[in-house]
Amino acid sequence: MPILRLDKSCCKPQVAGCRQERRKKKPQVVSHKKKPEACSLRPAACKIGITLGDAAGIGPEVILKALSSKKFKKTKFLIIGDKKVIQNTIDRLKISLVSQAAILDLSNINFRFTLGKTNQRLGKAAVECIEKGVRLAQEERIDALVTAPISKQAINSAGCNYPGHTQLLAHLTGAKDTAMMFSGPLFKVVLATTHLPLKGVSCLLTSQRIYKVIKLTAVFLKKYFNTKPKIAIAGFNPHAGEDGLLGSEEKEIKKAVQKAHREGIKAEGPLPPDVLFHQIYSKKYEVAVAMYHDQGLIPFKMLSFDKGVNITLGLPIIRTSPDHGTGFDIAGKGIANPQSMIEAIKMAEFLSRKK
Repeated sequence: MPILRLDKSCCKPQVAGCRQERRKKKPQVVSHKKKPEACSLRPAACKIGITLGDAAGIGPEVILKALSSKKFKKTKFLIIGDKKVIQNTIDRLKISLVSQAAILDLSNINFRFTLGKTNQRLGKAAVECIEKGVRLAQEERIDALVTAPISKQAINSAGCNYPGHTQLLAHLTGAKDTAMMFSGPLFKVVLATTHLPLKGVSCLLTSQRIYKVIKLTAVFLKKYFNTKPKIAIAGFNPHAGEDGLLGSEEKEIKKAVQKAHREGIKAEGPLPPDVLFHQIYSKKYEVAVAMYHDQGLIPFKMLSFDKGVNITLGLPIIRTSPDHGTGFDIAGKGIANPQSMIEAIKMAEFLSRKK
């Protein structure tokens, strides 16, 4: 099993506002005096980097199952995380690590933890994995980054005050405008807002914000899929507001759609959400822009849960992930379905070839 070891200083969190804990130094199995940036990877040793995610969840399991699925014979992988966690998962699942996968051992989980339970120190370790993966992608030492699920509660309790991967990745890469796209075999959906309480959605639905999401969607699909799709823009209120009778948010949505039209983007809306998703399922549209998280993800996951992929639009690097969470309720039982992770890796491969 190829193992790459780093000096501990490689793994210090760089996220603003993330508190660092003191950690007892332990001797390295293999030590060197090179600076973190000089830590050598063999040429072409990895193309797709995969972060471990929250070690108490199903991330390690779905990573190993996906890589052993024989879907990726020519792809090189670098698993970014703690080698002990990976080895324990290998032993528990009784599978082998495929020959084209190496481990970048951050050695940052030197403590006991319980599977299926939120743990502040595991949240900190998960952030360190993401930080290292982003740096490797920025240095073009990997072609794309696939991230296993993290616990939002764990990373926030560790002092990393972001509601999820999307905002953390935007901070680490300096990306100004980002959006979450979910891609499946039937359709794609992009979210105008992400992880926040429903009562906070309305005030964020400005025409400029919605326009930026429409533009990100159009640019991404043109660049990677060479298509100018028909984009369906969902209304916020029932029946898309009934011309203001049921709410005023649709006025902002309409302004965003008009601005997109002026730039040649084929966007239609605001459309009644219940009708929109029937129409997109019937292939009238290729992609939908939903105004809030559950508006878009309930229909998407109902139809594409096992094959859905989360793609972050607007980053200077390629990042994908499965469309599910940590699965704490089934962690350690060996029953996690790796299909969404397989699809996330496939999408990362596809996008990296289109760069």
